[in-house]
Amino acid sequence: MTPEALRERILAETRELVAERLSKQQFIAGQTPVRYAGRVYDGDEVANLVDASLDFWLTAGRYAEEFENGIAERLDRTDGILVNSGSSANLLAIASLTSPLLGDRALRRGDEVVTVAAGFPTTLNPILQYGLRPVFVDVDLGTYVPSFAALAEAVGPQTRAIFLAHTLANPFPVGELETFCAERGLWLVEDCCDALGSLHRGRPCGSFGVAGSLSFYPAHHITLGEGGALVTSHEGVARAARSLRDWGRDCYCSGGENNTCGRRFSQQLGSLPAGYDHKYVYSHIGYNLKATDMQAAIGCAQLGKLDRFVAARKDNFAALRAGLLHYEDRLVLPEPTPESDPAWFGFPITVRAGAGFTRTDLTRHLDERKIETRNLFGGNLLRQPAYQGIDCRVVGSLANTDIVMNDACFLGTYPGLGPAQIAYVLETMGAFLRSR
Repeated sequence: MTPEALRERILAETRELVAERLSKQQFIAGQTPVRYAGRVYDGDEVANLVDASLDFWLTAGRYAEEFENGIAERLDRTDGILVNSGSSANLLAIASLTSPLLGDRALRRGDEVVTVAAGFPTTLNPILQYGLRPVFVDVDLGTYVPSFAALAEAVGPQTRAIFLAHTLANPFPVGELETFCAERGLWLVEDCCDALGSLHRGRPCGSFGVAGSLSFYPAHHITLGEGGALVTSHEGVARAARSLRDWGRDCYCSGGENNTCGRRFSQQLGSLPAGYDHKYVYSHIGYNLKATDMQAAIGCAQLGKLDRFVAARKDNFAALRAGLLHYEDRLVLPEPTPESDPAWFGFPITVRAGAGFTRTDLTRHLDERKIETRNLFGGNLLRQPAYQGIDCRVVGSLANTDIVMNDACFLGTYPGLGPAQIAYVLETMGAFLRSR
């Protein structure tokens, strides 16, 4: 048997093994957990993973290049930069905007960045880590993102950027902000970690700002296990991001390549000796945030299923909303933002004042019946221990952010949930609500 034929046999038997294992899974209401999120895969992902491991390349290689090109094309960007997590993608987004490659437009310590406190900490963390000053605005209940008016009002003389997330895949007013930021010379950065596949004005989220970050943790729309990406069409940001991801090096050769620029030993940079090996010249204070080719191999299979995953999320969201509409007097049900088509990461609900029960009452009831929920991440981040006393500016009240902290949670919409699971969730929710 030739090596090629042997490889094909290994991959075929890998798919067969995975299909056999997955065929034994079944849902038993009240016994099988209804997860809020999870990985959805078949033999394609595992076969790709095995295929990459047989090459034993380990670091980024052919699959990484394919995935980067695929994710960039999907989001209508010229560059996709694969990293080890969505949090690292957020870090690269802000770090790249401080690069000297951007000249006078580079962010500097003390510059303000408008964001929200109702979110996940790794959107806020890079702002603080790079000495920038966050400016917080409130979110609207039901959409869980701020209005354009609130964001515009928060912009002051020291504001240089706007950076926030499309919460649970519901787009913030990114279309209006694209024009607003361009007119005022502000950077717009989209945290799309929960929003791969969401559209605003018919365009993919991640295609409006100078950069968009993505997460491929198992809870997200597609998974690499751990993993993330930054997408951009800005040449300077793309070059800075790759440098910062790869130890801060100035060289942009792909792994295993040498002298792509043709000037490896003929440049003089910094105060280094003339001709110093370009592979060991560092133009940024960087990191090692790379992912492996085995992770990218999984991503290539997942990316081909994204449309199906997004459709399933929308169907699950629609079924949950229709089933809970009768209880809108006690629950704030989610609404898409205007001109948006979200690829819902979850189904957020807020318990109304005077409902006769608390969020904890509801989530405990569901948990006891093996239905998972999650709070809307950090609630009000300014009330978290890590952020006590940070230098920031708050515009207006964060009253809704506190309501989110105290009264909001979300249910799962991920593609691993089928009609039986959704029906069980609605039956359990209905029984609880009718009893109150």
